[in-house]
Amino acid sequence: MADAKLLFIPTPGLGHLVAMVEMAKLIVDRDPRLSVTVLLMKYPFDSDVDSYTNSLATSGASPRLCFVHLPRDNDDSQSSSAHFLTNFVESNKPRVKRAVAELADSAGSTGRLAGFVLDMFCTTMIDLADEFGVPSYVLFTSSAAFLGMMLHLQSLQDEHHVDITEYKDSAAELDFPSLTNPLPAKVLPGLVLLKETVRPFLGHAKRMRAAKGIIINTFDELEPYALKSLAGLGAPAVYPLGPILNLKGETKTKACGGRQGNDIMEWLDKQPPSSVVFLCFGSMGSLGEEQVKEMACALERSGHRFLWSLRQAPPKDKVWFPSDIVDPTEALPEGFLDRTATIGKVIGWAPQVAVLAHPAIGGFVSHCGWNSALESIRFGVAMATLPLYGEQQFNAFELVVELGLAVEIKMDYQRHPRRDPRLESDFVVTADVIEGGIKKLMEEVDSDRRKKVNEASEKSRMAVIEGGSSYLSLGCLIEDILNNMP
Repeated sequence: MADAKLLFIPTPGLGHLVAMVEMAKLIVDRDPRLSVTVLLMKYPFDSDVDSYTNSLATSGASPRLCFVHLPRDNDDSQSSSAHFLTNFVESNKPRVKRAVAELADSAGSTGRLAGFVLDMFCTTMIDLADEFGVPSYVLFTSSAAFLGMMLHLQSLQDEHHVDITEYKDSAAELDFPSLTNPLPAKVLPGLVLLKETVRPFLGHAKRMRAAKGIIINTFDELEPYALKSLAGLGAPAVYPLGPILNLKGETKTKACGGRQGNDIMEWLDKQPPSSVVFLCFGSMGSLGEEQVKEMACALERSGHRFLWSLRQAPPKDKVWFPSDIVDPTEALPEGFLDRTATIGKVIGWAPQVAVLAHPAIGGFVSHCGWNSALESIRFGVAMATLPLYGEQQFNAFELVVELGLAVEIKMDYQRHPRRDPRLESDFVVTADVIEGGIKKLMEEVDSDRRKKVNEASEKSRMAVIEGGSSYLSLGCLIEDILNNMP
């Protein structure tokens, strides 16, 4: 019987939520002394996250892994605010506290409360852990290099009184302890460039310093330099456990009973090995009308086979989550689908893991979300970068310049889900630039980049098996949890 209970608190963003659930599975599968309860906060609006969370109750996971669905706050009046996520987490604190109190009361028969594992955007919940007298750990769902950037910027702001927002529109190149190359200021995340968001965002870095440990979705062999730098930046104990990926199932169930996913895989089965370029921009990513046309023109001119996940941007009064396009002919250049019918397929939602694992895929044009980057590395698929928002510009820089695993299309392109005009790029990446990136991605078969991707793929597989670096790191984390429980 499990005698130590961990509470996991993710934010409802799909990339964050899936990583935390997969990590919970790793922990309960590894040590029978631990059980995990995941507290699921719900956005006030319907989203792709709902179908995933609803599926968790029937996922057949370990009996030592359970999910508590917290009540949904239906007030979405602030959903377009720059402070939406901060306010959302704060508003859920009372619900979380009640749920933890109930679990703590019932823990006598099922094990002691051992600690909180918090999403990187839920660091203010450390206060609740302190109230219950248990340690906190933070799951950082981006790279070690990005964590180093956050810690460094927070130190510059709070200890050296540097105004980080002055780097907006700057051509400067900045040195960071977690990077071996200078970082162009233009690829800093938008949240650190606006006065109303920089302090809440970097506040998470400050709070992370007070955690018992930081769990990072990366692995030693991918980011050795960045991981070594973190102790000097004031980070607590760091546990790289990655790649933490959902490799067994898709996170979205289609109303058509999976038929769309089957159609995609059947089409890929008919394509030659490594011949298809896959284009997909994440659960929150979509392109503007003019950018879609430039992308289509580039694909047609490149002559390469393609699978394109094309999503409809949300209306201006809604935020974040795009939807499948009902009629792609309205968004694409006239005659495009007919002219490319023999080499291409335009889809809506994509079963991304299954696609990247398919032998027909030869390259991935990606928004550079960290989970997508890890999936691409895991399956040995080289990337071309077209980041949209968040830390994706930073990730693109790391993948292209630091790690040499990707081709640049455009590293500083910005298209934010909230469409904040202060952060949006006012340019469109032209078909010529995109075509050049696709050709470089697909035609440099024996390049050093391909070799590095294949090496990183093998190392990512080895990291998580028994005796691998992430496997050993997970063992250290579990021992730390058991040794520090009250």
